[in-house]
Amino acid sequence: MAEMIMGLPKDEHFASGHRACAGCAEVLSIRHILKAAGKNTIVVSSTGCMEVISSQYPSTAWRVPWIHGAFQNAPAIASGVDRALKAQGRRDGVNLIVIAGDGASFDIGLGSLSGALERGHKFTYIATDNEAYMNTGIQRSGATFPYAATTTSPAGKKIHGKQEPKKPLPFIVAAHGIKYVATTTPSNLIDLNKKTKKALAIDGPSFIHNLNTCPLGWRSDPAQSISLMKVAVQTTVAPIYEIEDGVLKLNQRIENRKPVEEYLKSQGRFKHLSPEEVKKVQEYVDERYNFLLENDGKKLFDVLF
Repeated sequence: MAEMIMGLPKDEHFASGHRACAGCAEVLSIRHILKAAGKNTIVVSSTGCMEVISSQYPSTAWRVPWIHGAFQNAPAIASGVDRALKAQGRRDGVNLIVIAGDGASFDIGLGSLSGALERGHKFTYIATDNEAYMNTGIQRSGATFPYAATTTSPAGKKIHGKQEPKKPLPFIVAAHGIKYVATTTPSNLIDLNKKTKKALAIDGPSFIHNLNTCPLGWRSDPAQSISLMKVAVQTTVAPIYEIEDGVLKLNQRIENRKPVEEYLKSQGRFKHLSPEEVKKVQEYVDERYNFLLENDGKKLFDVLF
C-alpha cells in the first residue's frame, strides 16, 4: 500500500511539469482524482484546458492510459471502452473515468452524456467546472455564474454580464436514474478522494461535479485559488452534497453563511456589479441552498428508483 499523507496516497499518476496556469485549481483536482483511482485507470478526456496543458507532443502528464476526444464525444468514447473491456473479459478492476470541462459537460457534450447514462455504461464522469470556455477565450457556458463577465457576456452599459442562471447539471444527471451523483471542490481533498472512490465503486454510471477556480478567467489572485473555493462553500455558492439512489444528502450544512459578496469581491469578473445586482445574486444563492435544506434526506426522484 502506498504511503499516506494526510490520509491520501503518495503515488502520483499525473506528472508535474505540465503547462497549467499558476493557481489552476482544476489540475490539482485531477491530480487527486487520479490518486483516488490508482494506476489501474483509463481516462477519457474531452478537448479543453486540461487536454492542452497536459499533452503537447511529444510529452504527456498522464501516467495512466489516456484518450483525447472532441468536445462532444468523451462519453461516447467511454461507452466504447466499457464495452471493449467487457468483451475482452477485463472489465473488473479497471477504473474508467471521463474528465471534461463545463463546456463539454453542460453544453456541447450533454447529449452524448445523456445517452451514455441512459445506456447504463460503467464509468465515472467528472465535470471539472471553471464556469466558462477558458481554453478558447473565456466565453460563457451553461455553467457560467449569473452576472459573470465573459468575452461573450461582457459587462456593458445595459447588460451586466451573463443574465441566465447556472444550469443545474447534477440534478439533470440524477434525473436519469443513476445511482450516485456528488459535488466537490479542491478545497477539501479528503472529500474529493472519498467521493471519487465511492463513485468508481458504482456498478454503472456515476457523476461528480467538481468546481474549480480559474485565475485567468475569474480574474482572481492565483495564490488564493483554494481559499476562494473555501469561500464558495461557506457562502453556499458551491453546496457540497450527494444524491444516492435518488436521495439528497447535504454533506456539509453551512449554519453561519457568509454573504455572497465575500465571494464576488475577490473576482474581477464581478467587479461591475451594482449593490442591487449583488442583492439579486444573494437571493439566487439563498433560493438554491434553501431548496437543498428543505429536501435534505428526501428522495427526489421516486419514480425512477
